[in-house]
Amino acid sequence: MRACFTTCLLLAAPAFAQEDPSFDCSKAQSDVETLICEDADLARLDRLVAERYTAALAVIDGLDTGAEQAKQSLRAEQRGWIKGRDECWKAGDLRTCIADTYLRREGELVARWMLEEPTGIAFWACGGNPANEVVTYFYATELPSVRFERGDSIDTGTLVPTGSGAKYEGSFGRSIWTKGDSALYRDPDPDGSEWDCVLTSNG
Repeated sequence: MRACFTTCLLLAAPAFAQEDPSFDCSKAQSDVETLICEDADLARLDRLVAERYTAALAVIDGLDTGAEQAKQSLRAEQRGWIKGRDECWKAGDLRTCIADTYLRREGELVARWMLEEPTGIAFWACGGNPANEVVTYFYATELPSVRFERGDSIDTGTLVPTGSGAKYEGSFGRSIWTKGDSALYRDPDPDGSEWDCVLTSNG
């Protein structure tokens, strides 16, 4: 199911002429990088994520305070992400693992740094308490993505296959499963709280 989900997304993407990825293929150091250099779709995804990363750094440049610290954090995060991508050599389906990794990373960068206008914004009251509000911003990235805001916390997530509605999974078990004007939200607090939520407004 997962492989089909990713393959369908790649087939739906616009066709591009063969181009190199963002890194120098003559210096490819792993099976992962070698496959990216040989596969036009993976090379395109690599360029896309590199462009999103550069755009995120540009957003940080515009911050009034904390820009240098945010840049250092993003650069460290990107290095960690590349290391995780290279772990795909352990996967049973190398290509699907690499594609999944790139698709999730694009969604994370766009949603975290708001690199595009969201396709929708939804406000949810959870657990029967209007003060327990979750705000979701939805983005039409290649793998649809979401930005979660709850109190002072910000997280991002991407769409996962499900039989009904739309479910987005974020970090450390955070998720939201929307079905019309209702949703099931799971928070990664120590208790892994899960609440039924109702839509209060959207835009």
